[in-house]
Order: sequence, then structure tokens, then C-alpha cells
Amino acid sequence: MQNVGYIGLGNIGKPSAQRLICDEFRAHVFDVYEPAVAELTELGAVGCSSVAELAAACKHIGICVRDDTQVEELLYGDRGILANAIPGTLVAVHSTVTQADLIRWSLEADDNGIRLIDAPITGGAHRAADGTLCYMVGGEASDLALCAPVFATSAEKVVHAGPVGSGIALKLCNNFIQYTEFVAMAEATRLAQACGLSVDVLREVGLANGVVNEQMHMFVSGRNALALSCSGDEMEQFFGTMGQLGHKDLCCALETAADKGVKLPTAEYVRDRIVDVFLAQDESRPVAQPE
Repeated sequence: MQNVGYIGLGNIGKPSAQRLICDEFRAHVFDVYEPAVAELTELGAVGCSSVAELAAACKHIGICVRDDTQVEELLYGDRGILANAIPGTLVAVHSTVTQADLIRWSLEADDNGIRLIDAPITGGAHRAADGTLCYMVGGEASDLALCAPVFATSAEKVVHAGPVGSGIALKLCNNFIQYTEFVAMAEATRLAQACGLSVDVLREVGLANGVVNEQMHMFVSGRNALALSCSGDEMEQFFGTMGQLGHKDLCCALETAADKGVKLPTAEYVRDRIVDVFLAQDESRPVAQPE
């Protein structure tokens, strides 16, 4: 059995790591939230008390944490991955980060005899649990070949985008499109409702002509249903974290675009609106559905 490590047991990380508990792999897991580690340990994973312990034991390490800062904290320092991993270890960064940082980490990992690639994921927690995520990989073909059996435990599709940095670039573009769809759907729904139409009839036409997808509809209809009966604090509890993640992802896209000399005025607008849209504060509150 190959020792594989997974760091970051959040909404997507935990079900992804759980799928590594199988006959082919001995899964080692770490998270600062100890109950998540305990839950997977009960299912058969090896719970690690530190990043250094996990890094010393595993030849493949997946990282699925929130942002650039958290990845940096895992990689560097005397107790970090780069100082404690076995030479030849492959580190796959699943987090949504800036391309510049990803490339820098990869170069500095090479200096330590460690391979670091980008392998961001999309699909959400339910698809992680089902093993139907999509991975976007930036790295050499030989690196992807080494990772393929690990990714196969939770992936329905793996896209080799190109060299290191290509996978995260693809993820940033994908997320930009997704959040723009959410903002457009939220505002179009407000107009439709103000004209006496329901979000469902907007969906019916949008699905017929390809303008609306089910994810857009589920987001807005679910958000609006909650907003009609929830306080602002409750909306913050249900949707606040997702809105902040959207803001962070769009900041990463804009920072990467600036590095390339590319202007994204729509991304700037969506970044500034996305938290309010998740909280249904695009104009106070959504109007009630017509009877």
C-alpha cells in the first residue's frame, strides 16, 4: 500500500480524503480542526498530529486549504512540507490560489528535490463524496501519471491543462465565469420577479436555449427561499463563507491578470458584488414569488 497524505479536511477536502481510505492506499490526514481528523481516523485513515509527521511518511501529498497564505504556512518552516518531505515526494496543490505563487512554490520545491504541481478541483462537496470531481492539472505528463491513481479515487475527469501554473489558470477562469453567472442570474431573477414572473419560468426558457444552467438556478432559487425567512445574521451563517470564498477567488484571478497585463473590468465588478449577491443583498431582499 502506498502512503498518501491529505491536508485540509473541509467541505471538499474531507470527502476527497475519505475516498483515499481504500485497499490501494494508506491515507494519512491532517487538519487544524481535530474532529475532522478523528472522524477519518475512525474510518481507517492514519491521523497525523503535525504537517511534519505527514510529510515524512508520504510520497504523495494533497493540499486543500483556503488560500495562498495557508499553503505557504504548510510548505515552509522547520515543520513544513519542504523541510520534512522525502526527496521525490509529489505535492499536489488543490487550493484556488494565484498563479505567481503556485509557480514560485513549484520552483522552490524543485530546489528541495520535491515535485509540486497545481491540481485545483471543481464540483463541490457532493461530487467529492461521489468521486465525480474534475481536476485541472498543471505539470509534466510524468507527474500526472504518478498522480493519476490518487486522483482517480475522487475524479470523474482529469484535464491536463499544460505545464505548472496552467491548472490554476484554468480554475481561475472557470470560477470567474461561474461567479459572473451567479451575479447575472440573481439580477435577472430580480427583474423577472418585479415583472410578475417566477425564477422557474426563467429557468424553463434558459435551459431550452442554453442561457441558464441548473447550478445557476439552484443557487438563486435556494438563496431566495432562505432570504425570505432568514435574518441577516442567518444569511451570513448559511452563505457568508461561500461569498467570501468567491471574493477571494476573484481577487486571485485579478491579481493573476494584472501579472499578465490583462484587464478584467467585469471581474472587478463581480468581485465587488459577489458577497452581497450570496447574502441576497443585491437590493435589500428578493421580492416574494408570485402566487
